[in-house]
Amino acid sequence: MKRYRSPFVVLGLLVLVVILAACSTPTTNQPSEASQAQQNPVEEASAPQLPTKIVVYKSPTCGCCGEWTKHMEENGFDVEVKDVTDLASVKARFNVPDSLQSCHTALIGDYVIEGHVPAVEVQRLLQQRPEKVIGLAVPGMPSGAPGMNYGSPSQPYEVIAFEDGGGTEVFASYGP
Repeated sequence: MKRYRSPFVVLGLLVLVVILAACSTPTTNQPSEASQAQQNPVEEASAPQLPTKIVVYKSPTCGCCGEWTKHMEENGFDVEVKDVTDLASVKARFNVPDSLQSCHTALIGDYVIEGHVPAVEVQRLLQQRPEKVIGLAVPGMPSGAPGMNYGSPSQPYEVIAFEDGGGTEVFASYGP
């Protein structure tokens, strides 16, 4: 028995194949950011905003503290300086361990930043938000740290993460 197909059935099948092929072909055009935001409004709204406002407590006469604040501004932070004469009480109020103290104390978001911490480490802290950590410190005033570039040879130093209960760990290491 011979089967006969009408031209309309063949044409219909051909159209169906073309439509299916067009739907399964990947496109190389990427949607614009605006259309992505419209497609994913919850994702856009839930992206956390990292704080950029940092309040720095320092001595009115400290030059290296001023250089560190410039370093922070150059890296996108909005710096507010508070010159104080009693830094010891500031450090005590924000639970900076004696062994980690330096020449200035800063606050950003929920964190304490003690001394000449590089801006990149502050940014990493704000992104990672490690559990139990209340701050970062660069103890003392090591040459080569941001704000401590006064012609002395750079020396190795560590950025220390510290907890409210006194626990510490190395967050980053710099130098040879």
